[in-house]
Amino acid sequence: IQFIKEEIDDMRDPEPSRIKHEDTEEQTDLAEVKQQRVKLKEVEEEHCKIKKSRKIVKQLHTCTRCGNSFKHKGDLKKHMRIHAGEKPYPCTQCGKSFSGPSGLSYHLHVHSGEKPFNCDQCGKKFISSSILKQHQKVHSDEKPYVCTFCGKSFSRLGSCKLHQKSHNVVRDHVCFECGKSFTATADLTRHQRIHTGEKPHKCSYCDRSFTQSGNLKRHEGLHTGEKPHNCTQCGKRFIDAPGLKYHLHVHSGEKPFRCDQCGKGFIRSSHLKSHLTVHSQEKPYVCSFCGKSFSRLAHCKQHQKMHNDVQDHVFCECGKSFTTASNLKRHQKIHTGERPYNCSYCDKIHTGEKPYYCTQCGESFNQSSTLVTHIKKHFSVSE
Repeated sequence: IQFIKEEIDDMRDPEPSRIKHEDTEEQTDLAEVKQQRVKLKEVEEEHCKIKKSRKIVKQLHTCTRCGNSFKHKGDLKKHMRIHAGEKPYPCTQCGKSFSGPSGLSYHLHVHSGEKPFNCDQCGKKFISSSILKQHQKVHSDEKPYVCTFCGKSFSRLGSCKLHQKSHNVVRDHVCFECGKSFTATADLTRHQRIHTGEKPHKCSYCDRSFTQSGNLKRHEGLHTGEKPHNCTQCGKRFIDAPGLKYHLHVHSGEKPFRCDQCGKGFIRSSHLKSHLTVHSQEKPYVCSFCGKSFSRLAHCKQHQKMHNDVQDHVFCECGKSFTTASNLKRHQKIHTGERPYNCSYCDKIHTGEKPYYCTQCGESFNQSSTLVTHIKKHFSVSE
């Protein structure tokens, strides 16, 4: 570089004898000077890039456990807490600990219920500005992230990466308590609450608490009666968007999840998963009062309420309480006068079909509830 500079300086101050040369030679010299200046500039830029890249490499702080790099040493220090399991920031209200102050600050909104960031298009509220920013992509219909396996597009990169794991069957988030693995950190966190018994989402109307915010939202809808999601086909309203999405399958008749053993179709994958336990005859959930076992946790919990006489589903209008949400929903129809199931002939049963059989005496019934009532008579007689 120094040699080129000196050569250019020589050309800037030509000797007096060279001034006498013809104009064409002067023009040639000037062109050469310009060309050399361009080359010098290119060399200097390349030199600056090399110096800058070396500086960046020196500045990066790399984790020795997983290879992630950070610009600041403090960020690496915070990251290392994930590997060490260190959580020095505890919540004074529930005792839950966090690896960083930002995580604790975010968590405190759960207790306060504060959601300071509002969407100006739909009014939905969020705890942080980053979550609001992600949500706003839903309104723009922009889906720049495409799955390389099936071509499905997503508005968020995280959602796309999570979806691609389903193709690769990557479950890299492992529970240390039971060894069960998950595709996403959020799924693992929700699962771990089964072991810890933690229910951070508390109802503001009653004493009930929930492991997931979505379950709390659905529950509080029973208290408020608020149902903002409307079905355009029948006018029925729902507390949340998943409830509406689930309901729309009733109109379409679509059951995309099928059992490979009996061919039965289901609206949700979770329903199929629960159904598969019927074929395996596995009943891992045991009642702590009477020892009866169940294939599903929800059925076991519902059964245990009978022992405790727990009726935590209360109807605000008349104060009557029930053990299950479905029983409460059926009761509400008495007040609303709703009769959603219409006979294709009239308002009574004409087919004469009685698919429910008593195993004790062989008598058949057209309703499962009538069969249950009948079976109780056999047991009362034997007693």
